[in-house]
Amino acid sequence: MEPYTPLFDRVLLTNDDGISAPGLAALENIAAKLAREVWVVAPAHDQSGVSHAISIHHPLRVETLGERRFAVQGTPGDCVVLALQHLMPHKPTLILSGVNRGANLGVETAFSGTVGAAMAGRLLGVPSIALSQAFTKGQPVKWATAETLGPEVLVQVAQQDWASGSCLNINFPDCEASSSKGTRFTSQGTGRLSGIQVKGQVDPRNVEYFWLSMSRTESLDEEGTETNGVFSGYVTVTPLAFERTAQAVLAHLK
Repeated sequence: MEPYTPLFDRVLLTNDDGISAPGLAALENIAAKLAREVWVVAPAHDQSGVSHAISIHHPLRVETLGERRFAVQGTPGDCVVLALQHLMPHKPTLILSGVNRGANLGVETAFSGTVGAAMAGRLLGVPSIALSQAFTKGQPVKWATAETLGPEVLVQVAQQDWASGSCLNINFPDCEASSSKGTRFTSQGTGRLSGIQVKGQVDPRNVEYFWLSMSRTESLDEEGTETNGVFSGYVTVTPLAFERTAQAVLAHLK
């Protein structure tokens, strides 16, 4: 039996893992329970790490894959802009970005295309939420956790006043849905990012190239942060804003 009543007239879905990603399929199942009309405008290929970049130096190509379903040769931010300004005849009630493969925590959210899409949506005046599923390297991603808990969490936050000043960053814990301890409203915190590594190699034509990779610590961060919450078994909800001014430093400089 369907336990949810549609809360939203029109929802736009996007992600940074690409339109064929299993996390997007999970998000479609979540949205189908809560929205009367679901649109999907997502990158044709993986765009992880592009933050809220938009493409201004090359044209964007769009492939129609079905009714209200489009693949874009561009970033998650491009997808949001194209959807809102061109593809959709009416603005969505809500934008959902994800479900990302891996948690988006702490300062690392600055690089996240999943969070970037939500920030782009908020910039264009639409309430926006990023969703991510934590997982353990070498283990299957528990998409069913996000898919099971997602509608309940969205119903919960839909009743709150947050959209005028932020977008939301939601992370699901790496456990079965039945083992989740509930929902926590958290601060961003520092997260687990400890550095960005550069590995150089040489291709068959003797030309050097480089791979960038992120290194992470095992720290749980401070109590009340999203990192602490998600690795303690909670679904975390963190409001994020564009204002990044370091007020203490500003006061010192003045």
